[in-house]
Amino acid sequence: MTRNTILFDINETVLNLNLLKPKFAHAFGDESVMGLWFSTLLHTSTVCAVTGLRTGFATLAGDVLNNIAARTQVTLSKEARDDILSTFSSLSAHDDIKPALAKLRDHGYQTIAFSNSSQALIEKQINNAGLNDYFDQVLSVESTGSFKPDSKVYQFAANHLNKTINELRLVATHDWDTHGAMSAGMLAAYIDRAGTPYNPQYLTPTIHEQDMLTVVEKIIEADHK
Repeated sequence: MTRNTILFDINETVLNLNLLKPKFAHAFGDESVMGLWFSTLLHTSTVCAVTGLRTGFATLAGDVLNNIAARTQVTLSKEARDDILSTFSSLSAHDDIKPALAKLRDHGYQTIAFSNSSQALIEKQINNAGLNDYFDQVLSVESTGSFKPDSKVYQFAANHLNKTINELRLVATHDWDTHGAMSAGMLAAYIDRAGTPYNPQYLTPTIHEQDMLTVVEKIIEADHK
């Protein structure tokens, strides 16, 4: 089987969320609140996926931000809230992304940006990060009415790309995402951005590295055996 299409999770995997930390430090007095906000956002989107609640990722991001402010007893001004949410669409890529994607393209791979964010938001993120020339397609789960790691969103991607699901591989820095992809029948590769132990209960990719260039080198090696 020829595998030549790689899907990439976007937030944290491709784009650097640490650029949001100064915004959270200003609004909450603690930059670590950024991690709480994003992990709560992912938890909330998973609850929506499991229960069939249809909503948008950007709407959830704003709702969760309000929730975190209430939980931490912070009065969040409209200006601070808007600043955080607008910065989310203007994140820079990690330093290893452009050379890694260029290497894949040089080896004949099709690269797909694949995210829970809306189509409009992903396109804005990719454009603002200067990655338009590095991705062949930008693909949102929004038309499915669900979010990763629901199996149907990975099958949606396969159908959209006119591929069988086992022809595809997802690269992500979230173990719940790689587990979800593998549970649906995809291959996966994990990039350890944060030094967080991989959940031992989850399906584990054979490719598990700490930088994207090594990840793509291992993918190329595996696909050309």
